[in-house]
Amino acid sequence: MVFAGISALDIALWDIKGKYYNEPVYKLLGGKMRDKLRCYASQLQFGWSDTKTPALSVEDYVNNAKKAVAEGYDAIKIDFFTFAPDGHRFTSEETTRVQPPAKVKMVIERLAAVREAIGPDIDIIMENHSYIDSQVAVQLGRLAEQYHVLFFEEPTTPNPKMNKFVADRVRLPIAQGERIYSRWGYAPYFEDGSIQLIQPDLGTCGGITEAKKICDMAHVYDVGVQVHVCSSPLCTAAAMQLEAAIPNFTIHEHHVYNRYAYNKAMCIRDYQPENGYLTILDLPGLGNELSEYCFTHSDLVTIQ
Repeated sequence: MVFAGISALDIALWDIKGKYYNEPVYKLLGGKMRDKLRCYASQLQFGWSDTKTPALSVEDYVNNAKKAVAEGYDAIKIDFFTFAPDGHRFTSEETTRVQPPAKVKMVIERLAAVREAIGPDIDIIMENHSYIDSQVAVQLGRLAEQYHVLFFEEPTTPNPKMNKFVADRVRLPIAQGERIYSRWGYAPYFEDGSIQLIQPDLGTCGGITEAKKICDMAHVYDVGVQVHVCSSPLCTAAAMQLEAAIPNFTIHEHHVYNRYAYNKAMCIRDYQPENGYLTILDLPGLGNELSEYCFTHSDLVTIQ
């Protein structure tokens, strides 16, 4: 909660400063290193449309992946262990222990089917949301190796020792970060080499100021960056400013939530990728602002 408050104030101050100087935040951070950001279609277990549609069958996962690829994305992300085939959402009671053959088969069948459907040239990020423990992460990670996973995201609790346990036992690049706060929180992962992609959330890690320092630290250790974005278009705009300015940017997360009408309505600009890429606009501050919708819809918090 404290870091979220700090982050909100910091992001607001960067926006104010950019508007005062009539310059985009990326220029205040040192300048733009790229005009476009490669994006991936994120969280396809919730569908890939303007409404949340849980993926239950293998065919659902395949169809969602094909839809994103058809729109021009060359990378996708899926949590294959969110929903059971009967429709219920798995709980920690079901996921945080060594898994029986049936559940292992379910996860790997979904991954294998998606890989076969989209071919070898589309990247797959295997998401886990820290819902599984280190034992299960190793159990699933080893089986996933043959499907050329780009990153194994949040394979376990964001604890440096547990992350290292997994990293030492699977041959997949590890991504972590949305639940890690401040550069001091990231330091152990850099020091032990157990992380290959950081995913700081600008709304919780300390804002743009702290995130820039974290990204600079990551660069020293050859660690890439993908800012965690699953909230409002305002956070998307902030992430774009930072990702445009850093040398170790890897890929941008375009969450399925960005396709929902209420989310699009929250800001005056709707940033949506074209052929899998977001274009960096030369606008002052963050390059976006809250819309009247945010102040006139009292049900907005309930909707989210």
